[in-house]
Amino acid sequence: MPLARQSTVDRPKMSDAAYERLRDAIVRGDLAPGEKIKDADLAEMLGLSRTPVREALTRLVESGLVESKPGVYTRVSTLNQHDVAANLSVLKVLDSLAMESAVPRLTERDFHSMRQANRNFAAAVQRQNVSKALAADDAFHRVIIEAAGNPVIARVIEQLHPQLHRILYRKFSGLLGGEETIDHHEELIKVCEQGDAKAAAAMSGEHWSHLAELISGLFDSNELSA
Repeated sequence: MPLARQSTVDRPKMSDAAYERLRDAIVRGDLAPGEKIKDADLAEMLGLSRTPVREALTRLVESGLVESKPGVYTRVSTLNQHDVAANLSVLKVLDSLAMESAVPRLTERDFHSMRQANRNFAAAVQRQNVSKALAADDAFHRVIIEAAGNPVIARVIEQLHPQLHRILYRKFSGLLGGEETIDHHEELIKVCEQGDAKAAAAMSGEHWSHLAELISGLFDSNELSA
């Protein structure tokens, strides 16, 4: 019995680990769009049994990073302009909703965390370290998401973000990797400190709209072809 209980506790942790490693491999392009994958091969690569890998693949299908037709194929999803646009429109709405809920609750400690995250972002941009820049950008926005206190928003954003990160990782310099984003973060902090939730939500929404336009342009010019 102790062994059975231990296995029950550990399996979700192994599944989470498998999900995170496979998600990151897809985001970085180590697993390429359209690439066929097998749970047995992935399990061997990750040093895990096939069960947590299958569970991770199910989550990746739900997030849109993997597509599967039982008995036919399981493969990394290609980047689809319509799906990405739909993803961005939902993220824009959720981010604006989180902003309106969060601003009245933000504290001095939160503002300090946001400024530190933006400093980390700026340093990563200067070094062109995409992984650290995206992590810093996520940390910046996570302060707002957590302050909003809505677990549904947090859960859906976490599910949708990896699809966006696939694009940001490939085209970071032209999408987020400049002074414009750093300045946007600073201006957003100032508006949040003033307690103007609607202005903060509007500013955030404009940023998402601009990002969506840039990404749409990349698709139109075939720069995001698999």
